[in-house]
Amino acid sequence: MRFFKKSLLKYSTISTSRKISQAVPDIRIYEVGPRDGLQNESKFVPTDIKVELIHKLSEAGIKDIECASFVSPKWVKQMSDGTEVMKTIKRVPGVNYPVLIPNLKGYEAAKQCNIEEIAIFPAGSEGFSQKNLNCSIEEGLKRFKLVADQAIKDGMRVRGYVSCVVGCPYDGPINPKGIAKITEELFTMGCYEVSLGDTIGVGTAGSVKKLMNEVIKVATPDKIALHFHDTYGQGLSNLLAGLEFLIQQPTLIPNVRMFMNGKLRTIRML
Repeated sequence: MRFFKKSLLKYSTISTSRKISQAVPDIRIYEVGPRDGLQNESKFVPTDIKVELIHKLSEAGIKDIECASFVSPKWVKQMSDGTEVMKTIKRVPGVNYPVLIPNLKGYEAAKQCNIEEIAIFPAGSEGFSQKNLNCSIEEGLKRFKLVADQAIKDGMRVRGYVSCVVGCPYDGPINPKGIAKITEELFTMGCYEVSLGDTIGVGTAGSVKKLMNEVIKVATPDKIALHFHDTYGQGLSNLLAGLEFLIQQPTLIPNVRMFMNGKLRTIRML
């Protein structure tokens, strides 16, 4: 019986993998390490190290590298050197270097750095919106619309994020219908793509499927990206669930646990 179960599991995994490989011809990685991966580090990462990281990512073949955030240094000191980073990096033809923008003030600062693409980031829950943006979801969307309008007028590409799409540290589980509504509003603003982020890593394959069933009612799958954290070991299974909906641009920030020299170590991967 044990062998039979293992055989079924192996067959099911191979079958699913074949379906996905046939259905999704291309996966595009949108790298957020230099921004999302570093912004919560307690010790300030020197500008030259950030620049070196971005260069190594482009050398590795990554075509989309989110480099900086133009938020207030008061709130995110780690990102206070965004202008220096963007003016120092050596840009490779064919590589996209977007930045995160919280408001018009941040946009005006970023615009001086020869940017071509920005990302705006409303929250998927009222609690997280108040804690992260100091405003309601509705107020945040109005703020970001002003940014998007100006950026599009200036010829910029605009990408949207929605955070806490399945769970919030303040509000708990999130209704997928609400995320679909925010996603639709971002597309109405002119976003070419919307990334759905499991900010605190509580998603499961089941909750991702419920989310996608609602989101694809307002957007085609090729316009949606998924961003997962592997906080509870569900990142890859969530990615698999997303791929079944033909998501073409996943991002994953895992906490990889592995044995080295007989000792368990945790490695943070950006």
